[in-house]
Amino acid sequence: MATATLPSAPAPAAKDERVGRRGPFQKLLGRPEVGALAAAVVLFIFFAAVSGTFLQPNALATVLYGSSTIGIMAVGVSLLMIGGEFDLSSGVAVISSALTASLFSWNFGMNVWVGVLLALVVSLGIGFVNGWILVKTKLPSFIVTLATFLMLTGLNLALTRLIGGAVSSPSIAQMEGFGAAKAVFASSVNIGGVEFKITILYWIVLVVVASWVLLRTKVGNWIFAAGGDANAARAVGVPVTATKIGLFMGVGLCGWLLGMHNLFAFDAVQSGEGVGNEFLYIIAAVIGGCLLTGGYGSAVGGAIGAFIFGMANKGIVYAQWNPDWFKFFLGLMLLLATIVNLIVKKRAERA
Repeated sequence: MATATLPSAPAPAAKDERVGRRGPFQKLLGRPEVGALAAAVVLFIFFAAVSGTFLQPNALATVLYGSSTIGIMAVGVSLLMIGGEFDLSSGVAVISSALTASLFSWNFGMNVWVGVLLALVVSLGIGFVNGWILVKTKLPSFIVTLATFLMLTGLNLALTRLIGGAVSSPSIAQMEGFGAAKAVFASSVNIGGVEFKITILYWIVLVVVASWVLLRTKVGNWIFAAGGDANAARAVGVPVTATKIGLFMGVGLCGWLLGMHNLFAFDAVQSGEGVGNEFLYIIAAVIGGCLLTGGYGSAVGGAIGAFIFGMANKGIVYAQWNPDWFKFFLGLMLLLATIVNLIVKKRAERA
């Protein structure tokens, strides 16, 4: 006589991690700038404790100004690194832009705004050439932009001596349009009796615009995809070539803005300046969460990295420490930030 068997209970469905919900803490760990934010808070508290002048309004305005001169370039460099590339010519390209505007206006006796517009074209052109050579030759961006760095360094010095007869650009303070250009690029805003440089405003605007592009537009998706895996991105229709060229031109745009500030803030520009600044921009981006491998990072993180740089640079002075230790401190921050960013990224991926 056969015995009846009861139907077995259905096996529980496997949980699909693709539709799972993450808690607030997991979402926070998933942000690339979380490590930099924690470091910035600790550093701010530290310098506020060891220096009585650090929290004074004028001192904070100075810190923000120093941060903005790095942060403006860190925005463009951060987006470029997210896109999987980096630019070793960005430091001297800033000076090339300033020299173009100054030498052209002085040599031809034209309104300085003509030189400003020409400098914009030159800066965007340098970015375009960097990106075009990169995508056409498939050479690493290290090689392409290192070559551009060397060529611009030589051109800056040679053309300045040829046109101006010295290693610095001639004064254009008395030329037509200088006052209006200075108001746009190098003025200050008085808030509560404290002078804040206009570069701080430009820095904030650039961070907001770059964050919106990265997080709210399809161009942002293209940037992350091109940096994560260019071949896979190209296979699904991402315009990788246009994206990478556009990112290099974005660095050129930021370089033009900073170059115009340098020119109209100090009137003259030394042709040998800018060498080494490209590493400061890259360091700010890396401290802010951008990976050298691409596909990960944020504009906000780059801004926080620049702020950390500004606090360290000025905080050491306010604390009356030996500034010889600053480069060591900067290198230590870079190493620790890179390790923290990798740990945070791995934990976010597991979550």
